[in-house]
Amino acid sequence: MPTTLHHTLKTVFGFHEFRAPQQDVIERVVAGEDVFLVMPTGGGKSLCYQIPALHRNGVAIVVSPLIALMKDQVDALIANGARAACLNSSLNSAEVGRVFQQMDAGTLDLLYVAPERLMMPEFLERLGTLKLALFAIDEAHCISQWGHDFRPDYVKLGRLRTTFPAVPIVAMTATADPETRQDIINQLGINNATVFVAGFDRPNITYTVIPKQKPLVQLGSFLSGRRDEAGIIYALSRKRVEQVAERLREAGFSVAAYHAGLPDDERMRVQDAFRKDDIRIVVATVAFGMGIDKPNVRFVVHYDMPKSVESYYQETGRAGRDGLPSEALMLFGMGDVMTARMLIENSDNAERVKIELQKLNAMVGYAEALTCRRRALLAYFGDQRQHDCGNCDICTDPPQRFDASEQAKKALSCVYRVGERFGMMHVIEVLRGSKNQRVRELKHDQLSTYGIGSDTSAVDWENIIRQLIHLGYLAQDFTRFGALKLTPVARPVLKGETAVILGRPRDAVQTVEKGKKRAGGRRDYDQALFDALRALRKKIADAANVPPFVVFSDATLAEMARSRPSDARELLQVSGVGEHKLRQYGRAFLDVIATYVKENVGGTVSRLTDKDLALTTSDTRKETLRLYREGLDLEAISARRGLKSSTIAAHLEELHGLGADVDLLRFVSQEKVPLIRAQLEKQGGLGLSELKEALPDEISYEDIRLVRGVWNGEQRR
Repeated sequence: MPTTLHHTLKTVFGFHEFRAPQQDVIERVVAGEDVFLVMPTGGGKSLCYQIPALHRNGVAIVVSPLIALMKDQVDALIANGARAACLNSSLNSAEVGRVFQQMDAGTLDLLYVAPERLMMPEFLERLGTLKLALFAIDEAHCISQWGHDFRPDYVKLGRLRTTFPAVPIVAMTATADPETRQDIINQLGINNATVFVAGFDRPNITYTVIPKQKPLVQLGSFLSGRRDEAGIIYALSRKRVEQVAERLREAGFSVAAYHAGLPDDERMRVQDAFRKDDIRIVVATVAFGMGIDKPNVRFVVHYDMPKSVESYYQETGRAGRDGLPSEALMLFGMGDVMTARMLIENSDNAERVKIELQKLNAMVGYAEALTCRRRALLAYFGDQRQHDCGNCDICTDPPQRFDASEQAKKALSCVYRVGERFGMMHVIEVLRGSKNQRVRELKHDQLSTYGIGSDTSAVDWENIIRQLIHLGYLAQDFTRFGALKLTPVARPVLKGETAVILGRPRDAVQTVEKGKKRAGGRRDYDQALFDALRALRKKIADAANVPPFVVFSDATLAEMARSRPSDARELLQVSGVGEHKLRQYGRAFLDVIATYVKENVGGTVSRLTDKDLALTTSDTRKETLRLYREGLDLEAISARRGLKSSTIAAHLEELHGLGADVDLLRFVSQEKVPLIRAQLEKQGGLGLSELKEALPDEISYEDIRLVRGVWNGEQRR
């Protein structure tokens, strides 16, 4: 089975290997088991039901909440050669009839439907006549009252297990804390499901929070170097969305507004233009985004603070789904807190208001964090990390630190003494010796921790306790209105065995200036070639009336621009290139690469100085060159860089071609050189795969590439 699954992964989807825990999930679903999967956005959730759908008999029914999301998924599947369709309100009666014909004829692998349609009695009756491969429930957090985006229509999905007891269910979400996870499982009736929590980390995203001061100026500064990048800016109100979009439009940005108050045709126009890269930036309320399967969003800005950590996590997760470096910026002001509170309290559901206010408080705690943003974010979902990430504003511009071991012991002791049943504000009141009525009624004024923190202000205690939560010493239970409880790592602190070092609040003005100047991630591919490939992709996508990422993702284009494949076999080694797409698009992309190489890499190359090289090559190649000059061999450079030896060989070949003083033959056994040269003379300098087939097995691709670099240089002289 694993070999067959890998074959599908490569030939249909163009990927070389599974990410953890994709293969385990897929094997269980193929075997007919229920699975509940928590995986970060962009982590590859869709493959966990798409591949089983191609390996099980019958049609897979995929529950998806939004029309645009269905369309993107179906377009991408069809581009990969799979048989997929969707049923939603955008289809006319003739189109619906054709989908029903495909269902009845058994010519569909996957069918995407909204939960409202799926649970219609007549539709369930039709499904009862078909062979069903599986049910896949995307955005499964919508079924839970504890989720940040609860939708009543999702609750009805709990009937699937009893109606179709033999059909496996795979439920997926990127956003679920422990309480939400259990509620989802209970609601769906999949109590025997295997649970996979693949973590919540998105290491390619840089998280930044800056105090909101002149927000339009701050936003303009952030966007000034990102005019050609796709991004989403979130605001809490329709009026704010319109204002921000208009100001950016006046400043010359390619931008549009999106909110629920706009006509349907305008929202569809904006969404479609954004998917096709005809609009670069969308300013939107939270009505926009869940349905966008667009992998090349390079930044997400929260102009206003969202109402919960779950919302923030999911919305920032729309950046960098292709794995390339991306930015998440939030402008934080207390006015946002009041606005969010008003929106939450404008509800008749008192229980729901209490839950959402607790979540808002946690969001404020994150925004005011003085510990690593990523650790604070992951700790909220129960994913405790022991080390800072090095890729957030706190890590790159750390606040002043102080030894808070004694304060930490006092806070943790007080949480324990009040029975781990109360929230932060009550614990602070006990620590500070408050004489309010509730403290006295509970007899908490008689505890040993009563008043032991009276020399510390309430604001400072709040800051300390929030950091203890973010560092994992305390946890908040939102099913009990934010009650604090000790975690296992709190014990060494209480015993005095572990020191606790916390951060002091930072100067707001300095933070703004440093936040403005923060740059995006580095690129280790040829930007000019990437731009040429992107232009070709846009032309092909427009002709087919699909979004560019349906052709190839930015990550796939970046790998092409990095490795410069010269033939079909080499192009198939690029992640995201499957056999169907190779047949459709391969020749066109190979022609662009060949033309670029001929015009920019071929010809006479003179020896360049280090100063010249600094302008013509990437940071990753410069680092390879530095290690080469230290005298390391190919394997040692590969190990030091954490890259494949084939990548290092490609770096060295390109550096040699650019004129760097690199002795490529230093890494090749002398007896191999004449054999490789003979084939180069016979076949020419291109086509690694053809050269490899004609040479003995002990000669590696790295050997061929290095000798070819020398041979190509000789031909240009």
